Amino acid sequence: MDFNFTDEQSMLRDTVASYLSDNYGFDARRAAIKSEAGWRPEVWKAFAEELGILGAPFSEDHGGLGGGAVENMIVMEEFGKALVVEPYMGTVVIGGGFMKHSGHAGAADVIGKIIAGEATIAFAYAEPQARYTWQDLKTTAKKDGSGYVLNGQKAVVIGAPWATHLIVTARTGGGQRDAQGVSVFLVEKSAKGVTTRDYPTVDGQRASEVTFENVALPAEALIGTEGQGLPLVEQVMDEAVAATCAEACGVLRRLQEGTVEYTRTRKQFGQPISAFQVLQHRMVDMFIQLEQSISMTYMATIRLSEEAEARAKAVSAAKVQIGKACKFVGQNAIQLHGGMGMTDEMAIGHYFKRATMIESAFGSTDHHLARYEGLSLGKAA
Repeated sequence: MDFNFTDEQSMLRDTVASYLSDNYGFDARRAAIKSEAGWRPEVWKAFAEELGILGAPFSEDHGGLGGGAVENMIVMEEFGKALVVEPYMGTVVIGGGFMKHSGHAGAADVIGKIIAGEATIAFAYAEPQARYTWQDLKTTAKKDGSGYVLNGQKAVVIGAPWATHLIVTARTGGGQRDAQGVSVFLVEKSAKGVTTRDYPTVDGQRASEVTFENVALPAEALIGTEGQGLPLVEQVMDEAVAATCAEACGVLRRLQEGTVEYTRTRKQFGQPISAFQVLQHRMVDMFIQLEQSISMTYMATIRLSEEAEARAKAVSAAKVQIGKACKFVGQNAIQLHGGMGMTDEMAIGHYFKRATMIESAFGSTDHHLARYEGLSLGKAA
């Protein structure tokens, strides 16, 4: 299988890496996440207008660069290296994914606003009782004339404090955990009846608890077919997992490289600790975990276009490897840095926190291992 990048893809990587190197240093990021806003809208504007990367995975018909999942992978890996907090995942990967795959009548307009940097989207899918069962929904959308009335609560909606729109999963029929009866809606966050409680997360992101109380939605808010939204959700979720794996590869690279650099400067017994063979072995194991993660992420990304079962197996296999690597590489990086590893002034602690959060994002290691096993044995996980 060909893992080589095209000239255009290599140029995209170089463009993103160069911008982040110049404008997204560790101190600037730390100041941004500690600010009241928690992000830098001017950076998001630059992504749209100067770099044009918000259009990377969209077709030229929609005003994009004609790319797809590989372009998302490239961007997310570079974002992982810089610990970018701006909402590319929720807006471009997830929001754009729903628009591309659903045949939504307003897709062209929404994608145009995403590319221009005018729309930011957060995915409100998680509910406290559901864990990683996407169809376990207490949030409901009941028919009201040609539209719907939305009621319910969503937990830990990443990026919601910055969002102009929310994509919301809700039950329009069936029982609480039924595969049938799941629908997806595009909701303006400013709509009457939408309230949020915003807070920072441990890794520097921002999230919200979102409540919907008798929110009136027009018919065109429905994304896809009413009651048949679960396959669409699973497809977009798999794309989000693959993109998260790519981000993790960037985080893991910085953890591994930062550790090697530190051990070359930290001295014990008159020599750098990198000279100790037992620590060399440990850093080699960290490097192997990184390389395995990169390979499996590439494979999962390439297989996103395959039929549902093959796609899901590749994605879950990659997420299992990523989860194990985040734990192994992250913990060893902190240990080899000693007591300095978790201080706020050291970048390595921030990378460790992000790696820890990635392990449980869109399904933990145990969840994806069970999912892969279930798919391999021909039964639901």
